Amino acid sequence: MRHIPPLSLTDLQGNPIGPSELSGRVVMVEFWATWCPPCRSTLAWLGELKKRYGERVVILALAVQSEEEDVRKVAETLGAPLRWAMGTPEAVQSLGDVSALPTLLVFDGQGRGAGAFYGATPRLHDDVEAKVKSLLEHAK
Repeated sequence: MRHIPPLSLTDLQGNPIGPSELSGRVVMVEFWATWCPPCRSTLAWLGELKKRYGERVVILALAVQSEEEDVRKVAETLGAPLRWAMGTPEAVQSLGDVSALPTLLVFDGQGRGAGAFYGATPRLHDDVEAKVKSLLEHAK
């Protein structure tokens, strides 16, 4: 993934997610499914990451292979301050290969691909946080 593609998504609250919300910020796109237990712990952790870094990061939680009603229940249960949306086939395809869940893609403030993390490995949180810190430091 070289650059974040122009996305045309609507979050679960009916708000559009477009280039203006993503520009100039580190963007993380988390692909997950309601049937994936490791996804839930990763989503909860991403919520904590969002709280730490605030408006400097945008975290899109794109649900795949899931029903919207179930996605809404998980989002409400976790209460994480993420941009929750249904991962449309077009959005998923435009972002690249999603062969494992969870899959986390990271983009820098200019929309360039900065990392891809597949599955819920033991070092996932440390590796992603190190990448985000590095990107934010270089953005200053």
